[in-house]
Formats: sequence, structure tokens, C-alpha cells
Amino acid sequence: MHRRLLRPPEQDDFRSAVHDPRVVARVGTYLGAAIGLAFLTGLVSHLHQSPVPWLPLPTDPAWLYRVTQGLHVAAGTAAIPLLLAKLYAAYPALFARPRVGSPLRGLERASVALLVSTAIFQVVTGLINTFQWYPWSFGFRTVHFVVAWVLVGSIVVHVAVKLPTVADAWRRPVAAQDDDVHGTDADGDDEDGPTRRGFLAGVAVTVLGLTALTVGQTVQPLSGAAILSPRQAGNGPQGLPVNRTAKAAGVLPAATDPGWTLTLEGPGASTTLSRAELEAMEQTTVDLPIACVEGWSTLATWQGVRVRDLVALVGPVDSDVRFVSMQRGGSYRESILPARYAAHPDSLLALRLGGEVLDIDHGYPARLVTPDRPGVLQTKWVDRIEVRSPGGGSA
Repeated sequence: MHRRLLRPPEQDDFRSAVHDPRVVARVGTYLGAAIGLAFLTGLVSHLHQSPVPWLPLPTDPAWLYRVTQGLHVAAGTAAIPLLLAKLYAAYPALFARPRVGSPLRGLERASVALLVSTAIFQVVTGLINTFQWYPWSFGFRTVHFVVAWVLVGSIVVHVAVKLPTVADAWRRPVAAQDDDVHGTDADGDDEDGPTRRGFLAGVAVTVLGLTALTVGQTVQPLSGAAILSPRQAGNGPQGLPVNRTAKAAGVLPAATDPGWTLTLEGPGASTTLSRAELEAMEQTTVDLPIACVEGWSTLATWQGVRVRDLVALVGPVDSDVRFVSMQRGGSYRESILPARYAAHPDSLLALRLGGEVLDIDHGYPARLVTPDRPGVLQTKWVDRIEVRSPGGGSA
């Protein structure tokens, strides 16, 4: 008897009705959908920050990135309870015999190991990123992007191997009597059917609840319930959240200097403009969202000079434009604005926010604001604009 108690566990030792292919298949499908949505929307964000010439992103509608990145964070959040539920429902299969067996089974186990490890890495680091806490030395965006491809590849392999099992599990009702599953009593009565339904219902409630507690940072009507969101509309100066303050960026002395001027350089000319001269130019007012890669976004009213009007002072209007910040460190101290964005009538060098002079933490004396772009590319504390030659070279 003692010898039996000390033996390694086997799959048949786990008697809960939750450890059932019907539960595993359903939770796994929902998890795959969440990861797939997060992957596709994350790819959009990556292409904004690392564009490729043959795949230009649209400039309209202005709110598109706000939606795609909000879905990215929401899908990643939903994946957390789905992943935990999938692991709980499926882990007895780890003790099935033979441990490896055929090459196909070995491939299945390898894909599971890779899938689980990369999925845990993605959801944990993604969650930490929303709070802007980086307890690691690697570049989050690059590693997150690479691991995402590995995760998707492992899912494809796993689904290909398990597709017959998954299809069979979906064909069987969750609460149907089934003599060959755990949880069936000696008389053949499936007493644990409601437990499987209850488990799936609990997972659904958890997913919806957790998502509702975070999605309010993008969906304004739910902002009151977004208690897990680190940033929300209405919080911060001028009603807008701030990721990086002027003090943290080290720009306070330069940004508050009364003698600040904006340098414009292009293939045809160069010039400097004071803030007063910028305010004397034609002013345009637009309603544009600021959408951050961490998932929060909010709509705001901006006023300033159209980028295309500034470009026209020193170069051709069909050029890419480089914006340089007074912030001398950090990955996003400068950004390249593609020509199609620079020519857009809603792309501004903003001087005011909500009818007031820009707060120092929002980029005073001037910042870039464009439609359908990540907030990290909306350069703050701009002091230099370089118009590139039409061929793509810098000015």
C-alpha cells in the first residue's frame, strides 16, 4: 500500500471532471483566439515603430491605432486566466504513459513545452509592461516581438498534431454522459457534467471581469470600473495621462528657456522659429486621440501649426520628416514621420491642448501630434525638425 502511495502519479489518478478533453479543447480554442488577436494587433504596433516600405500603414481613420492597441492589451489580459485554466485542465496529460513514445508524440510534447513557456513569458512581461516596470536588461519590444512568432509557431504545430482530438472533443457536448472520461461513477451516470459547465462558466466570468477592470483605459464609458488600469483619461495635467514627465526626461531647463527656438532644416533651406513666430502662423485645431502602447488612450483637442506648412518652409512637402526632442536619452527621443503622415491636414506641431498652452509634461513648448500613430512616436519637447530629401536621404 505504501509502495502504491509513493509511486509517480499517472493520468488516471486525476479524477476531476474538469480534466477532460472537452474542457481542454474549448479553453484551448479561446486561448488560441486571444493569442491570435494579440499577435495580429501587436504586429500593427510593431509595424508603426519599425515600418517596412512595402507595407504602408493607413493614416485614417485617426482612431484606428487606438482600437488595435486597445484590443491588443485586452486580448493579452484575457489570455492570462485562459492560460491558467488551460494548464489546470490539461496538466494530468503530462503524466500519461508512455512519456515520449512515437516521434509524433515527442513532437507534441515539445510543442507543448515551447507553447507553455513562451505563452507564460508573453503574458507576464506584457502585463508588467502596462505598468512600465522593466526588471530586465533586454529591449522589451524586440524580444516580445520575436517570442510572439515562436509562440504562434508552437501553437500551429500543437494544433496540427492535436486537431483530430480537438475536433472530436468539440463534437461532444460538455455535459453529455461518457463512460470513458474521469468523473463517471460506477453506474455510468455523469455526475460531474455540471462541474465542467461550471468550470467553463467560471473561466468566462473571470475573463470578462478581468478585461472590464482594465479596458476602461481605452473605452471611456467603462473607465469607472478600470481599477486595474495604471493610467486613465482625466488623470494627469490638462486631463491627459503622462508616461514620462519633463523632469524624468531631463528637459526642464531647456524647455522653459524663454529663448527657445525651433530649428527647421531641409534640402532647400533652413530656418529657426521662436514660439511667438509659430503662434503667428496659421493655427489649426483638431480632435485626435493619444494612444499609448501600454493600452491607455484618450481623445483630446490640439491646436498648432500643420506639419506640412512647416515642411514647405524648407523642403518638398512629399518628404519624410525627422522630429528631434530636447530629451537627449531614451529610445524615443526622435521619430520619423512618413511623408503621407506629414502631408495629412491633421498632423500638427501642437502648441496648445484643450485651449490652453501645453503643459510642460505634455511637451511644451511644442510637440508632434498625428492621426493613427502610437503615443511613443508623438515626440514631445521638439526643438528640431529635419525634412528629408524626396529620395529618402536626410537633409
